[in-house]
Amino acid sequence: MLRCGWTVGLILLLAGCASHQHRYASRSDSYPTDQRDLSQVKDAVPHYEPRARSGNQPLYTVLGKRYSVLPSAQGYVEEGQASFYGNKFHGYATSSGEPYDMYAMTAAHKQLPLPSYARVTNLDNGRSVVVRVNDRGPFHDGRILDLSYAAAWRLGIAAKGTGHVRVEGIDPLALSSPAATAVTARSALTAPSASANLTPAAVVSPTAPRVAASTVAAGSMGGGKMLQVAALSSEQNARQLRAQLSSRLSLPVAVQKTRDIYRIHVGPFHDEVALVAAREALNNAGYAHPIEVDAVP
Repeated sequence: MLRCGWTVGLILLLAGCASHQHRYASRSDSYPTDQRDLSQVKDAVPHYEPRARSGNQPLYTVLGKRYSVLPSAQGYVEEGQASFYGNKFHGYATSSGEPYDMYAMTAAHKQLPLPSYARVTNLDNGRSVVVRVNDRGPFHDGRILDLSYAAAWRLGIAAKGTGHVRVEGIDPLALSSPAATAVTARSALTAPSASANLTPAAVVSPTAPRVAASTVAAGSMGGGKMLQVAALSSEQNARQLRAQLSSRLSLPVAVQKTRDIYRIHVGPFHDEVALVAAREALNNAGYAHPIEVDAVP
């Protein structure tokens, strides 16, 4: 689905849609008018790049919601809805300061560093591409990624407008090892299918059960609850995230390892008033929509 103007071009202050409408020649987004052979557009090639000077504030606010930027893309895995943006934004500045090219293999993400790289898999048809993340967004509820038109076309999402995808962060430095290169080559030759055996613990789902503060009454919760902020495959990123949370919150934060997944938990909480207060504190710190889980004994 083509997106609103405030998703792209948020260079410094990441301001809202109304203040940026005048930047664009068109009021609404549209498909490209020229018919290029997008099957020949190659995947982005991961390599080390310094962080962009803009778009990498540790915390930023858009439409009243705060977001945090991750220390790296390593170990990041997320599943949810992706959209794309097209003709309206072509040639205009992205959050990193680079011009948006709808024919390049790029994407916008709310938390990954700019620039960074990620593999995106369409879970409905198994198609997979590698994109370079150089923009912020999407800021529509329920969407985790905005793709360039070329990336959406190659994934089979362009015609429908949205698709169910899996996003996996790529660490360019890790790809320099022979073993990692071999794994990457096999992944490129055999894209994961929609029926692939995904690891639920590694997925951060925007549709996970949530508790609305306005509908919660005070009361006991038996064995207690915790708020899971993320589930990562990188121990280093998990511990960095724990340190960030501990420095910003007056709440207990722990990393729990389950097989090869590191879950970052805040809590435990034994009454719903404390749980709601913790959820609000996380949201104010830029960690929106944590998943409520049972407290670990």
